[in-house]
Amino acid sequence: MVKAVPRGFTTCSDAYLTPIIHNYIKGFRSGFVNNLEGIEVEFMQSDGGLCPIESFIGSRAILSGPAGGVVGVSFTAYDQENKEPVIGFDMGGTSTDVSRYDGRFVHVVDSITAGIAIQAPQLEIKTVAAGGGSRLFFRDGLFIVGPESAGSNPGPVCYGKGGPLAVTDANVVLGRVLPEFFPKIFGPDEQQPLDKNASLKAFEALNEEVNAHISVQGRPPISVQECAFGFIRVANESMCRPIRTLTEAKGFDTSRHILSCFGGAGGQHACAIARALGMSRVKIHKHAGVLSAYGLVLADVVNEQQESWIHKFNAENFPLLNERFECLEAASLNELISQGFNSEQCKFERILNMGYEYSSYSLMCQPIGNARGDDYSHFIEAFEEKFTREFGFKMPKRAIIAHDVRVRGIAKRFLLPSEYLQERTNTPPPLKLVTKCYFEEGELDTNVYDLKELHFGHLISGPAIIVDANCTILVEPNCRAEITPHGNVLIQLSSVSKDTIGTELDPIQLSIFSHRFMSIAEQMGTALQRSAFSVNIKDRLDFSCALFCHNGGLVANAPHIPVHLGGMQAAVRFQIKHVGDENFKRGDVYLSNHPKAGGSHLPDLTVITPVFISDDSKTPDFFLANRGHHSDIGGLCPGSMPPHSTHLEQEGVVFISFKLVSEGHLNEKELKDILNAPCNIPGCSSARNIADNLADLNAQIAANHKGILLLKELVSSYSLPVVRSYMLHIQQNAELAVRQLIRNVADSIGINSENKILRKVAEDKMDDGTPIKLTLEINKETGDVLFDFTGTGLQVHNSCNTPPAVLMASVIYCLRCLVGRDIPLNQGCLAPVKIRVPYGTILNPSDEAAVVGGNVLTSQRLCDVILHAFDAVAASQGCMNNLTFGDDSYGYYETIGGGAGAGNGFHGRSGVHSHMTNTRITDVEVLERHYPAVIARKFLLRKGSGGAGRWHGGDGICRYLQFCKNVRLSLLTERRVFAPYGLNGGRPGKIGRNILLRASDGVRDNLGAKISLNVNPGDILELQTPGGGGYGRRRFWMELPSNNLHYFGRS
Repeated sequence: MVKAVPRGFTTCSDAYLTPIIHNYIKGFRSGFVNNLEGIEVEFMQSDGGLCPIESFIGSRAILSGPAGGVVGVSFTAYDQENKEPVIGFDMGGTSTDVSRYDGRFVHVVDSITAGIAIQAPQLEIKTVAAGGGSRLFFRDGLFIVGPESAGSNPGPVCYGKGGPLAVTDANVVLGRVLPEFFPKIFGPDEQQPLDKNASLKAFEALNEEVNAHISVQGRPPISVQECAFGFIRVANESMCRPIRTLTEAKGFDTSRHILSCFGGAGGQHACAIARALGMSRVKIHKHAGVLSAYGLVLADVVNEQQESWIHKFNAENFPLLNERFECLEAASLNELISQGFNSEQCKFERILNMGYEYSSYSLMCQPIGNARGDDYSHFIEAFEEKFTREFGFKMPKRAIIAHDVRVRGIAKRFLLPSEYLQERTNTPPPLKLVTKCYFEEGELDTNVYDLKELHFGHLISGPAIIVDANCTILVEPNCRAEITPHGNVLIQLSSVSKDTIGTELDPIQLSIFSHRFMSIAEQMGTALQRSAFSVNIKDRLDFSCALFCHNGGLVANAPHIPVHLGGMQAAVRFQIKHVGDENFKRGDVYLSNHPKAGGSHLPDLTVITPVFISDDSKTPDFFLANRGHHSDIGGLCPGSMPPHSTHLEQEGVVFISFKLVSEGHLNEKELKDILNAPCNIPGCSSARNIADNLADLNAQIAANHKGILLLKELVSSYSLPVVRSYMLHIQQNAELAVRQLIRNVADSIGINSENKILRKVAEDKMDDGTPIKLTLEINKETGDVLFDFTGTGLQVHNSCNTPPAVLMASVIYCLRCLVGRDIPLNQGCLAPVKIRVPYGTILNPSDEAAVVGGNVLTSQRLCDVILHAFDAVAASQGCMNNLTFGDDSYGYYETIGGGAGAGNGFHGRSGVHSHMTNTRITDVEVLERHYPAVIARKFLLRKGSGGAGRWHGGDGICRYLQFCKNVRLSLLTERRVFAPYGLNGGRPGKIGRNILLRASDGVRDNLGAKISLNVNPGDILELQTPGGGGYGRRRFWMELPSNNLHYFGRS
């Protein structure tokens, strides 16, 4: 399959995991007679299919456990008659896995697991770090659940082994987990029952902390049960987020699904999760506690065959494609026959990865319904249906490309006998006991039943608890459970009502809204990535999405690109001031990129959409915005990153306040006219691929539209006044949190200072000698912080001038790193920060100054200076190593990583992007396929380029590109003169170098830091990025580094 990097990661994963798995299997077999020779032994794979013991490998095993649960759901919860889709909800001790099944398994080929890219077929399963063992914290006025876990040992407090508070403790305190129905396997001697008193005592201590915080706000104290219930609600909301990703983000209505809950803890949260998502029914199988194991028995034996096949998908090519399918089916059949099956027992599914031409994104498509896939129309219909559902449009003028051909051979080893159907009973369900259980309505009498004693026809009205050896099922008030003919539990929820909460601050609701707001921004980002067409946005992920309140204040900024943090707020507020509140209309969308309009640099196009919730709204209720980097918008050179621009107009097309969409109608003609305008500037060209600009702008419009739908849904659940109030609350909460965290930082770096104001000074120079000077002043009492850049050099006659939005983003990013944990990235966290920078300097240039390098170069140097002032980290590579090439018809842009600086207790990372960008580099196969003008010859770490020290700096990168055509090459880099410095005795990292090996005469030219030149076929660019600085003097002994950064915040 296309993409070398995921294949490489997959190979490494196999090399690491497979020997361990094989050793385990060897030990497993040794416990049986004759090592199980002659016995069929099969293992579950991540794709939901069984494979022979000798074929089981690491990359196919990573999600084998959760995959068994999905198979179990497909057999136990999906009704073949009404075909109502099912959401699988598998809640365990450390995490929760969610999946979707609608009659077919949904597979993905590319996935990220624990930060590792895996390219192997697996079921689409989303995981969230919230389970029974997820730890509970009260931080900065918010109820926090996870991601840390108590694990199984020591486990939650109630396990009696000295563990921390966890979700299970909350359920114990609320009476939802009954210790008398659990075995006595807890305590130090593992012979004690669950310790409810220990959980209560721990919650009392935490509740005192909560009440101390809310008393300052003038609110009455809450009880221990209210506190525990609040954590359950927050945990439920965090578990709803991946479900929304599987449904809403892909065009499905969540409320039209059945929830199938399983796992040890799933039944305790079933009703609350369903109600939060608008679902009306929950199915819980009688073997829910072990459904993943149950699914192993039900699974098919699967053999997959695939091959790369990159061609246009059309009727003329289909006969050749059909031949490939037949060959793969024959290969799969032979494998299954070798495992003891005959051809009558086997069936085959045909699958194509399909995408539009010039897009690197593809969809895995199977023929709809019973279509076999032996006709061209079967796949066209499937692709267009799937693409339209997920992205809301299709592109009939673009050719469709088939990327990969795959066949899934399926055979069943044996069939389970039909389950016994119980006779209906007319007797009331036998009651075990009545207990007290806490719900939103308060503490209620709750009937307790034993699942083994319940039969078909029994009806149980909530509140009730159904206990079983492997799980506990909570039937909440206004819900009714019935026992099905197979002995399973079907819960009906009453009609979902709007949440009735007030506008006053509630810390529990604040935590819930924090999840909901961030979920909206994240789903916007998912929609943008999936519907964009450029490599820059879809593959490199060079974009950000955010949600704003009615006055343009930032509410939630998904964690996308650091250089965009806080920057889009300035863009939205500029439009509010420029256009005027009363002049925004429904269906309007605005486009801007000018630095004075809150832009970062011109290639970053910001799309802003006013949101009107009510028909009576005269002004926008909210704003949505996203910012994406377009690989070419015209200007002096292809890629629109000119190294020698001196005026803004030379860097490409300029938008200050362009109405991209006017009351629902795209202003395409005017947009094209503006994209063509740069050719009127001497030496400049218009945008070189306007079709791609239009496609990505349409994707940005669609992403904001997705946000509108989600906002309207949120308002429908809570009301407009409540949502607007909580936007304000979460901003105020962020301000208080950041002030306290800044005070903690001041205490940490100024331990011996008794002064109220802590002052620190740092300075560095750009390669042209321009100084960047910072005087830092922190008020240790109020938590205010002043960043005073007086003494910084004048604006420069090149592109390294930095817009105010980028300066703000650099400051916020550094503060976020220093405090050491998640803080709400919204308007409130900017309130304690004051920035002083003289006009006419490199950090506050005139409106006409060139700025393209300020966003990608000076921003990195800013971070070095700020972190130096805090004595936190040595200098990193200080540069994004910008490379562009192209001609009059296209432009390509990439940034290249380097070495990160070391700090007290940790080495710098090698070969990574640091600080203000976290974008990916384009996969080599995607690069060479979309841009045949270049071949990637080498890509490796630059060994020894990191600075020495007690903690050494990270190494840079060597990237060698050979050109196959005449193109214009531009380099925009830094740290080619002044090396990344070390701190506290650490040595500097090596400077970077840009070298061109000319094919004509073999001469190697040093190109310097910034250049634009024509290259010829055969020329090779050797780009060597800087290393990071070291920290501390090197000793004869070396301590093992921490896996985590040394943070200055107090926990």
